[in-house]
Amino acid sequence: MKITKTKIKHYLKEIIYFVITMTIVANLMSLYRSQSLNDAPLTQTSFKLINNTHYTIDKNKPLLIHFWASWCPTCKLEASNINLLSKYYQVITIAVKSGSDYEIKKYLDKHNYHFKVVNDKDGKLAQQFQIAGYPTTFIYDQNQKLRFSEVGYTSTLGLFIRILWSSH
Repeated sequence: MKITKTKIKHYLKEIIYFVITMTIVANLMSLYRSQSLNDAPLTQTSFKLINNTHYTIDKNKPLLIHFWASWCPTCKLEASNINLLSKYYQVITIAVKSGSDYEIKKYLDKHNYHFKVVNDKDGKLAQQFQIAGYPTTFIYDQNQKLRFSEVGYTSTLGLFIRILWSSH
């Protein structure tokens, strides 16, 4: 079977069409799923981390709160994005029903992740934020007003843009 330039162009067009369609569908699904999330201003001022310290939110900076689970395949894909963002921005991650502090720490070490983690062993924080799917990301501005919420995978660039937008 001979592959011609015409066939290659046809297949490339099909692939591009598929990627664009899937991106649109994923964004629409995320928008639909994020409608039920808690959109109240953030009232929590500190979080107890798995290393047994308390992290106090810097109210002069935007905050990204990321709900994830060690058993979630999409969360695993997005974890490197969150890790990168945590080097430059205020990021708190909440591991939901992902085991003990030790197990989560082991998971982070294995993948060389360095973001701040709260262990939501029983899912109470997830319930408070009305989380229905993982990963779920919230971005609050410096006034603790929710600016963005996203259910599902989000690219590093998409998160960077949303945080920058929340800074103004």
